[in-house]
Amino acid sequence: MDSNFEQRLSALQQKHDELITRKNRPVANGNGVYERHEFPVLTAAHAPLFWRYDLNKNTNPFLQERFGINAVLNGGAIKWNGKYLVMARVEAVNRKSFFAIAESANGIDNFKFWDYPVLIPETNIPDTNIYDIRLVQHEDGYIYGLFCTERRDPSAPEADQSAAVAQCGIVRTRDLVNWERLDDLVTNSAQQRNVVLHPEFVNGQYAFYTRPQDGFIEAGSGGGIALGLAGNMEHAVVTDEVIIDRKIYHTISELKNGLGPAPVKTAEGWLHLAHGVRNTAAGLRYVMYMFMTDLQDITKVIYKPAGYFLAPEGEERIGDVSNVVFNNGWIADEDGTVFIYYASSDTRIHVATSTIDRLVDYVMNAPADGFTSYTTVQTIHTIINKNKAFIPRFKTVTSVNGTH
Repeated sequence: MDSNFEQRLSALQQKHDELITRKNRPVANGNGVYERHEFPVLTAAHAPLFWRYDLNKNTNPFLQERFGINAVLNGGAIKWNGKYLVMARVEAVNRKSFFAIAESANGIDNFKFWDYPVLIPETNIPDTNIYDIRLVQHEDGYIYGLFCTERRDPSAPEADQSAAVAQCGIVRTRDLVNWERLDDLVTNSAQQRNVVLHPEFVNGQYAFYTRPQDGFIEAGSGGGIALGLAGNMEHAVVTDEVIIDRKIYHTISELKNGLGPAPVKTAEGWLHLAHGVRNTAAGLRYVMYMFMTDLQDITKVIYKPAGYFLAPEGEERIGDVSNVVFNNGWIADEDGTVFIYYASSDTRIHVATSTIDRLVDYVMNAPADGFTSYTTVQTIHTIINKNKAFIPRFKTVTSVNGTH
């Protein structure tokens, strides 16, 4: 039995080492805006063996997995001490999520989890589940983590064990090791599953991107991505939420939308990465989209390309919750490179890379949505007519009625 234990442990260690040292490379022939990469950067299999197994052969002679990890997804991200860190949502097989930090030297491969997951302090009302943290290095000197804290709805009948109330939990740190829990954000909304902190003060106050929501899943009367101000972070209260990016009928975000990570400041405006959700016959479809707000008035959207920026492709469409991509972490490097960490189908985390210049070009020059089929075709006609001069043998195809 000892021999089997050692052989199995050696095989597990070899397989894990091969995974976390595997080189990643960009996928060729992309859209020119960003490059996807061949392999996910974090999966359930990246979790250290000493989280999942009792490595004492006296107490675990068959070397069985004692604590299973189901998925690694929806990670906040930050550059810290020269390393690229992803603070991932790790979901155990018991459905409880927690946060764990993985680091990489180059941001695209060889991510390795820190030895211990992050122990988030509780409030006087314990969180049943926590997930989807956004890391924000604020100008006040703290790194803040804003996440969804979920508790069972106390007003739900006993027969309904799925009813939940979601709000925004807040922690802060100066070293990413020691975390201070602050009061949950207070707003007028019944539910807040998607809150992001702006990295700078706005009129001397803290600015929160929120998503007013009537129910745990449905946004209901909540109109889209909102902005609200609070005087402090220790007991943050937002009394007014102004919608800055509305959900709109028959678009990628007709059901609901929410901001991803904190926006990135550029010379042209604040770059935002968000997610949009629509309902389909196969269930909810999550995609990512971008827009830009004014440098002086962050409630003013000045550019917004039509449709999605990134949607699930190939194996990304398969997982616990299929047909989903979700992002709550990106890193804008000193040289202008942007690392976009997105999860697919609530199962794994990928990276796409771009640059500030390319993203600004995309947001400012990709056509906006006209919201009808007619205006969509008009946009294509405009592009075709502009391209005629660059196609040596441009031929116009005549339709059966003689029009072009």
